Amino acid sequence: MDIRVQDAPFDLGAESGVFAARQSGMGAVVTFTGIVRDNAAGDLSEMMIEHYPGMTEKAIGDIATEASNRWNLGDILIIHRYGALAPQEMIMMVATSAPHRSDAFEAAEFLMDFLKSRAPFWKKEVTRDSARWVEAKDEDEDALSRWRSGVAD
Repeated sequence: MDIRVQDAPFDLGAESGVFAARQSGMGAVVTFTGIVRDNAAGDLSEMMIEHYPGMTEKAIGDIATEASNRWNLGDILIIHRYGALAPQEMIMMVATSAPHRSDAFEAAEFLMDFLKSRAPFWKKEVTRDSARWVEAKDEDEDALSRWRSGVAD
């Protein structure tokens, strides 16, 4: 399990390649990359992401451990960035490996849903004219409902 919270950009191809290369005996590798999207008005200058070091890594580690307990996985990689990110920059990456694809896909979806709603990151949209904190969305909370059994908040 490799969990990184960093301000520096990451190379998606390199990270995916290294992760896949170390998966001995696995039949599936699933990756997901989140990208900073522009706001509805199309005037996002940057997304400012803040976190509390130590607490963030522990929370992500707990989510990853839960995924490992639920599915037959070989490995997990989670990279999440913080700091000022422009639209179209990569914000995060999740990779899972498993002997079979269903476990890899389901675990990756679980990780993405919980990272979006439960990892302690605070996001502020900054435009030319204003800045506002991003609030939790109902659809993100709804996405968690399928995973609820056995998960502590």
